[in-house]
Amino acid sequence: MSARTLFALLVLLLLVLFAWLNWGEINKPTSLSLGLTRVEAPLGLVLVVALGALTLLYLVFTIGLETAALLEVRRYARELLYYKKLAEDAEQSRYTELKRYLEAEFQRLAEAERQEIQALAARVEEILEKHGNTLAAYIGELEDQLLRLLGPSQNGKG
Repeated sequence: MSARTLFALLVLLLLVLFAWLNWGEINKPTSLSLGLTRVEAPLGLVLVVALGALTLLYLVFTIGLETAALLEVRRYARELLYYKKLAEDAEQSRYTELKRYLEAEFQRLAEAERQEIQALAARVEEILEKHGNTLAAYIGELEDQLLRLLGPSQNGKG
């Protein structure tokens, strides 16, 4: 309970105690003027009833305000949940879109890498073939030179 509510209850309790202690005086009939006419009624009782009616009206008004505030808070909470879900869905769709983009980009990069590897393999093959041919030509030339060098001396012996 809040401090205001406790204070209001304390004041109300003190008024009830005061009325109970002075009940005899409250019930004494008095001549009361209602504007156009006069009546005999206990003034204290009229004032206590009026105070009770005002207190009851205040209580009803407070309960109404509290109920309206709670309903408003509930409505705001529902709206907040709706917008939170909407934001989460939007974020999820952005993640999905990003994932698709990254997958496509990785596929493109993998394809480019595969093509680059094939190009490099073809180039290496070409270079190896060229070097193999060059090496074969050098070996053939060396063989010819060796045969020329060894040829006359072997011809003379044989």
